[in-house]
Amino acid sequence: MNNSCRKDMTFYNESAITLDMADPMRKIVRRCFPNASRVIDRFHVQKLAYDALQEMRIKHRWDAINEETDAMEEAKKYVPQILENGDTKKQLLARSRYLLFKSPDKWTEKQKHRAKLLFELYPDIKKGYSLTHSLRMIFSKNSIKDAARLSLARWYNDVADSEFKSFNTIAATVYEHHEEILNFFINRSTNASAESFNAKIKAFRASLGGVTDMKFFLFRVAKIFA
Repeated sequence: MNNSCRKDMTFYNESAITLDMADPMRKIVRRCFPNASRVIDRFHVQKLAYDALQEMRIKHRWDAINEETDAMEEAKKYVPQILENGDTKKQLLARSRYLLFKSPDKWTEKQKHRAKLLFELYPDIKKGYSLTHSLRMIFSKNSIKDAARLSLARWYNDVADSEFKSFNTIAATVYEHHEEILNFFINRSTNASAESFNAKIKAFRASLGGVTDMKFFLFRVAKIFA
């Protein structure tokens, strides 16, 4: 394997390579590991759904900001609508960001209350959250490739029924990498450890304020993290 391949590659083992959905990475794998099974990392797939859901939340938040701004311009003494948990609509949408990344069983009591209000006011966010959560559950609960294939097919149907443009775009992207995503369920391999190690190196480099002597930097990395 030449240096250009080694520099950019993160892998589980030589029989199953975990990667993201970037075409350059796929080309590297084909060139360096032509006989290896390609596995799209589950977290890259889930991130697409999270991004689509957050896009919906942000759009509603901007609508709430504009609505409040217009009302303030029209009324000298504007009093924003306060929801039963003490949030305004703008605050509710801003403070709901992190709960949308979690499963309902991991919500705090305050987050459960906030989610209830959010979903009542914005049913499209509720549907988007359901699609995101069901995709997460496909990866969490399935351990057989054929069962996951069936679950993913049902998810495609749910996305199509929702008529959400952003989720339909994601579904098309997932479908394009369908088999490589399903390869995850053979050994449930991810590149989470490699991503974690990469984050540690970046943090170490940042703490040094940059690197001038690459050989000495790699020597220190080997001594600290090896």
